[in-house]
Amino acid sequence: MSKQTYKVCFCFRRRFRLASAEAPADIKAIFERYSDNGVMGVDQLQSFLLEVQKEENATVDDALAIMNSLHELKHLNIFHRRGLNLEAFFKYIFGDINPPLNPKLGVHHDMNAPLSHYFIYTGHNSYLTGNQLSSDCSDAPIINALHRGVRVIELDIWPNSTKDDIHVLHGRTLTTPVELIKCLRSIKENAFSASEYPVVITLEDHLTPDLQAKVAEMINETFGDMLFSPGVECLREFPSPESLKKRVMISTKPPKEYLQAKEAKVKESGSNKGKDSSEEEAWGTEFTDFKDKIDDDKDDNLDEDDEDDGVDEEDPKSQEIAAPAYKRLIAIHAGKGKGGMQDWLRVDPEKVRRLSLSEQELEKAVITYGRDIVRFTQRNILRVYPKGIRFDSSNYNPLIAWMHGAQMVAFNMQGYGRSLWSMHGMFRANGGCGYVKKPDFLLRDGPLNEVFDPQAKLHVKTTLKVTVYMGEGWYYDFRHTHFDAYSPPDFYARVGIAGVPSDTVMKKTKTLEDNWIPTWDEVFEYPLTVPELALLRIEVHEYDMSEKDDFAGQTCLPVSELRQGIRAVPLHNRKGEKYKSVKLLMRFEFV
Repeated sequence: MSKQTYKVCFCFRRRFRLASAEAPADIKAIFERYSDNGVMGVDQLQSFLLEVQKEENATVDDALAIMNSLHELKHLNIFHRRGLNLEAFFKYIFGDINPPLNPKLGVHHDMNAPLSHYFIYTGHNSYLTGNQLSSDCSDAPIINALHRGVRVIELDIWPNSTKDDIHVLHGRTLTTPVELIKCLRSIKENAFSASEYPVVITLEDHLTPDLQAKVAEMINETFGDMLFSPGVECLREFPSPESLKKRVMISTKPPKEYLQAKEAKVKESGSNKGKDSSEEEAWGTEFTDFKDKIDDDKDDNLDEDDEDDGVDEEDPKSQEIAAPAYKRLIAIHAGKGKGGMQDWLRVDPEKVRRLSLSEQELEKAVITYGRDIVRFTQRNILRVYPKGIRFDSSNYNPLIAWMHGAQMVAFNMQGYGRSLWSMHGMFRANGGCGYVKKPDFLLRDGPLNEVFDPQAKLHVKTTLKVTVYMGEGWYYDFRHTHFDAYSPPDFYARVGIAGVPSDTVMKKTKTLEDNWIPTWDEVFEYPLTVPELALLRIEVHEYDMSEKDDFAGQTCLPVSELRQGIRAVPLHNRKGEKYKSVKLLMRFEFV
């Protein structure tokens, strides 16, 4: 190491050690209030936990545990024998032991309600490694999704070239296939690595009856007693996630090709009307109001989507053709039935089912049939999937589906961007188990038989006050020339809400020039009419005068589980992987 390099590194280490002394005025004032002669004792730390952090059950033992967790700092001379000095206190509140979500909370929602009462972490074309047209098919993305807590895996199953075995691939494209048995075995081995709650395999079936029988044999042999298969008849009510722990369920519909249903059109890559990803910001498009979205998409042809639920499962032809052993596997029956949207949303008191709609179908349907969709999803399962022209595996705004009660909002888990980050945020709730209980207002009618209307003008229930103090860690996790070859970066933060239309907003801090440890110290307030569906979105960017601003981290958090007080908020990269060091110091208050 040259003398000049050593001098730079030494100066930076010295600057980092001084960062606590340069803490925002609010942090210093709070420390002063809860300390004597520059030392915060255990009783004072408990008072801080109770009064500032709003941890109602905080005990002296909790405060002592925090102090004991900082014992490794003693050699830095920032830990006083009688308690915490400013440096140690700052290290605590800006450390990994002070996250914005309570890691001890775990699974805490009621898990004994029917499956239709939950938002379920759902994948789309779960076998694809990249784009929808030419990427490889593999079990690797399936394994990755399961390890992240995804509970619904989609497999498109087709005959192989010799018509004697089954492949998984995106049909009528250049995607390279993977064997079905390999995918099934990987699901079995990894299904409950992140969550013990049930895994649903949705099959997009393009098989002859003899190959259906072969699929049934594969599934039975692979999963054995793990498989939940109630028989041929449709369920009158879905079982609960609690009753289905460590079980696997199959959801599918009769195959279109052999029921003379409408054939899916071959899509041409030149017909993509959507905004090219190269023209968008590297971190994805910003959320828009869904009525504006419908106007943008009005020329798109819904027939391009090839996941139509097709023929009613009660069609006599389907009963004759489908292999009996295959039909007995189906736990969640899928099908639209005959007629139009109003018929599809018909609620049958004698049975429950799954309905699939493309994002475009949903966006248009909510204008006329919004209340019907909410009522349908009280008992039945609605699955929403990306429109067919999303060749780049991008995603859509999931809030439109969630606010209407849709349980399975199917996403391309390789389609990194703001939409997927919000999906990550939603399913950080309830211990990351992949099932989030829907709010009560989506589950039952009101006293006048009315249902929730996300477009209605609602009263503000609470206001979330967010203070963005400062950030740090980029110096360690990025190359020092990553943002600018000749000077430190110019960071700004964007903080906002994804939720019902009246709650959705983004706000921006000032840009701080030439600073690896930006201290913004800015306050934003967010009035919330439906906090139960609100997600707190946080992004950091580096301003670039001549080019697009650089991405510098993001996270998304469920407002319903946000811990009040001063918290260290870790940021993630585009793929949703947590950085080793990058985090923000923020304060959350409900006022």
